[in-house]
Formats: sequence, structure tokens, C-alpha cells
Amino acid sequence: MITPHSHPLRPFPPEPTPPEPRPPYHPRPPFRPGPPGPERAPDPARPAQNPAMAPTRIWFDPRGWPEQLYERLLDRRIVMAHGHLDGDAATRLAAQLLTLDAEGTAPIRLEMQNLSADLPAALSVMGILDVVRGPVTGYAGGRIEGPALGILAACRHRRAYPNALFVLSEPQVSFDGSVTALAAREEQARVMLGELFGRIAEVAGRDANEVRADARRDKLFNVAEAIAYGLVESQVTSRGLPVLPGLAGPPRQGEQGGGDGGGGPGDEQPGGDRDRDGEHD
Repeated sequence: MITPHSHPLRPFPPEPTPPEPRPPYHPRPPFRPGPPGPERAPDPARPAQNPAMAPTRIWFDPRGWPEQLYERLLDRRIVMAHGHLDGDAATRLAAQLLTLDAEGTAPIRLEMQNLSADLPAALSVMGILDVVRGPVTGYAGGRIEGPALGILAACRHRRAYPNALFVLSEPQVSFDGSVTALAAREEQARVMLGELFGRIAEVAGRDANEVRADARRDKLFNVAEAIAYGLVESQVTSRGLPVLPGLAGPPRQGEQGGGDGGGGPGDEQPGGDRDRDGEHD
């Protein structure tokens, strides 16, 4: 008799559980700052941020800030002249000077920084300075060269910052055209050069031929040498600080070794007359 083998029943293995579907991916939109809102109080559970580790805030210059700056200077009767003075720049400079002259006879401060000029442009500004009613004080800084020295010489008072350099040189001119036109323009240039060097010689107390000879050599002056030559009257210094060694000329009345940097009599109003000489300081 055949007896069948009995096998125990085994359960089927469990079916694998399908993975849960992932949510769809949505890229984060780029950050765009919105209008400022009320400041949120710091989280008490988090320590306060160290100010030294705070991100730097960058201030962007608003549009038109140079024009606003020049307007503020003009309100205080301060005119800036820098770079190369050509015909257009001379027209704008003359317009500013004439505008201040039309507003009154108060002193005017002409700031000359790294200034060079074409000969006709310099002569046109010199003519305006001759008719402006208020006293004009020229402040020279950086490199003042060529015909720009004529503009400085046309100012009633002339001062120099410690870093100023002065180059007495002949201007560069060029002509083209017919022989007759060249001869006429050469004569015009000779007359303009005579006017330029004559004005510089007048304020320096020197002979015009001496000034013209120094211009041919492109003579360079520092502040001390410019004062000794007569191009400028004094150096601009901070009140209470002595003048740099080697600078000629004693302090003017009312300065007492000081300069333009501090308060004093006449400084209560913008551009006060501290020296009582009819000019702004």
C-alpha cells in the first residue's frame, strides 16, 4: 500500500508594497525684494546676530546727485572748475559766474582743481572775472598749467592747497588754411599770448618778458615757489595748524597762523568774512 507523503502548507511570501508617489517638483521662484515691512522682533530662542557679522548694505548713488551737489555749492557762492577748459566748459563757467554776479555783490569762491585750458577759453573767463562785481578768490589744487594760470591771475585773491603744482608753459595752438588766414591767426595768437603773460606778470610783479621766458622752459612751481614768484598769495591751512615749512609770507590779519578750516569771527554765515578783507573764507 502506497502512502502519500504529507507536506505542510507554506504561505505565499507577501507581495512587495509599492512606493508612495512623490509630490511633483516645483522650482522655487527667484527672490525679489518687496516693499519694506514692519521690523520683526528677534526670535527669543535664537541669539542676537553679531553686528560685525551682519551683511554689508550697499548704497547706490541716486540719479542726478552731481547736479544737486553743484547746486548746493552755487547756493554758497562756490564755483568748481576742473579738468580741461574748452569753449563749452568756459561758457558754462562764465554763466555760473554771471548768475552769482546777478544775485548780488557777495564774495565768490572759485575752486580750480587739476585745471588746464585752451587759450581762447581762458581769456574769455578772464574777461568775465574782470567785470564780476563781487570779489573772487581763487583756490588752486592739484596741477594748474598753461593758460589756466591766467584764470587764477584774474582772481582778486589767490590761494593754494598744500598739494598744488603750477606749470608756467606756453599753450599749444595749431592753424590751417590759406597763407593769409595763417598770418592773421598767428597775429591773433600773438595778441592773446601777450594778454595772458601780461596778466600773470602784473599779479606776480615781474616783467612780461621774464614770464614769457619762464613759460618757454615749462617752469614748475610748488606752493612755496609759487608764493615767492607771486602766482599765489598764501597757502590754505586748517585753523590752528602752522603753515608748512618753507612757505613765504606771514599769516594775514585775522588768521593768527590759522587758515580756512575752523570757526571764527565772520564764519557764522556761510562763507563768512573772517579776514575782514571783503572776501569769503
